[in-house]
Amino acid sequence: MKRKVTLKQIAKELDVSISTVSKSLKNSPEISEDTRLKVQAFAKLYNYKPNNIALSLKNKKTKTIGIIIPEIVHHFFATVISGIEQVANEQGYNVIVCLSDESFDKEVINLEMLANGSTDGFIMSLSKETQQKKDFHHLQEVINQGMPIVMFDRVANEILADKVIIDDLLAAYQAVNFLIEEGRKKIALITTVDYVSVGKLRTEGYIKALKDHNLPIDENIILKIEDIDNCSDVIEKLIAEQKIDSVFAVNELFAVVAIKEALKKGIKIPEELSVIAFTDGIISKFSTPTITTVSQNGVKMGRKAAEMLIERLEAEDEEEERYRTEVIETNLISRESTQT
Repeated sequence: MKRKVTLKQIAKELDVSISTVSKSLKNSPEISEDTRLKVQAFAKLYNYKPNNIALSLKNKKTKTIGIIIPEIVHHFFATVISGIEQVANEQGYNVIVCLSDESFDKEVINLEMLANGSTDGFIMSLSKETQQKKDFHHLQEVINQGMPIVMFDRVANEILADKVIIDDLLAAYQAVNFLIEEGRKKIALITTVDYVSVGKLRTEGYIKALKDHNLPIDENIILKIEDIDNCSDVIEKLIAEQKIDSVFAVNELFAVVAIKEALKKGIKIPEELSVIAFTDGIISKFSTPTITTVSQNGVKMGRKAAEMLIERLEAEDEEEERYRTEVIETNLISRESTQT
């Protein structure tokens, strides 16, 4: 009896991506005929059986919600999970949490695994690699076969689904405006690469605030960091070489590193350097000095995402789909890293 294989195993055996295998099995014109035939022949030889996503769940509910997030150590994602669990428990649902580790392939594997009769629907935030590739076929397949998805934070406009977001551009604009009203004129931006949707929007908010106050856009003080785990060197270089008077960071880690490097060089916080970060987490509350932050209200975002998913799961009518995008308000929490 031939052994059964998974998408991941086929991809490994044929030295192609999971995406290529998935598309080949669905006769996608994006894949060459030679590759499609090779993948299909291998799948047939080893008795590969597709997961028939959500078909078995049409009349059978698991009362379980799948959550897929890029990382677990980020305080924001932890608070979103907390909000999801609150509503899920109130409504008699369980949750299963999976991590994509910012990997497209792992995101696909998680969807395949959880959609195979384990869950009724998904709440997810896209991985960096998925946003970079702009390949959302795995999400569309799930939706096409009747399993609802609610996207939050990092979303894809190309996918028709319910979404829960904040106005990243406006929140960044307001944070930078706060620094300008303090009298800061040389405001550095420490952000992510542009293919991460939230980083791109926050960068746009930063630039808009500077333009509206007739301040110059200096590319030398805009850092777009890809390798977050090794950000110290480039941030240290920014602090050492540029005459900046403030920092707007798109996450807590960047802000903490900037403060650490400034203090090492004898720069006083906030007298000589003001710092504002996104995400009001534990780091911001207990660092020295404490950090002024943009609160994303992760618990509220999680609760809203769960409410939207459960509402869709329990809807009885089969009318034409109307998807909603809910915008959660943000607020600026002033602490010791700024003067006002």
